[in-house]
Amino acid sequence: SMQLASDTPFVNWPQNTGKQIGIDLNTENFLTTSNGDTVANPRYYRIIKGRLAKAQRILSRRARRAKQEHRPLRTSKNYQKQRLLVAKLHAQVFERRRDFLHNVSTTLIKNHDFVAAEELRSKNMLKNHALAMSIADVGWRTFLGMLAYKAELYHRQFLTVDPKNTTQACHECGFVMGTAGTEKLTLADREWICPKCHAHHVRDHNAAQNILTKGIIKLA
Repeated sequence: SMQLASDTPFVNWPQNTGKQIGIDLNTENFLTTSNGDTVANPRYYRIIKGRLAKAQRILSRRARRAKQEHRPLRTSKNYQKQRLLVAKLHAQVFERRRDFLHNVSTTLIKNHDFVAAEELRSKNMLKNHALAMSIADVGWRTFLGMLAYKAELYHRQFLTVDPKNTTQACHECGFVMGTAGTEKLTLADREWICPKCHAHHVRDHNAAQNILTKGIIKLA
């Protein structure tokens, strides 16, 4: 390994923008910002899943055939050829996802002085089998890691906040759904109206606004 140091920054620090933003990571879109903008989820794995499954079935058949013929896999040309094809498909998904995450994280950091995001508890989220594939496909943890080191690189500020009630709380008046006899919002509730102040909310936009507010409080 190698460590580099310099008396001058490795990159030119961009000028301050005076802008702050909160981001809500979700499976409907990749993210929604406190400004109301959304970034679509590219779903790279889902796009290639069919081709990958077919390639892996062929690989499995060739492995069984080599075993039946008592040939070691390392000398089986057909098996090795198919193994490289499967590896190439996995690498393709990885590279496309990484390029996407780099582009989004760099844009957020360069264009805002402060970025707030929710802390991830991906281990618990992956226990939900209905969402496990979608969660694993988006690369949220890698994305937050990129935001953290790029914030330091470009002399910006980045914080993660506790996600508790960011989805359930009204950004306008602070009322929390699931209290005072109301029911909690479910994943199917994409829009809702606050029963206290009657403000209309788009679920992810409201959550991003709450995340920004929590980030500003934590920053202070």
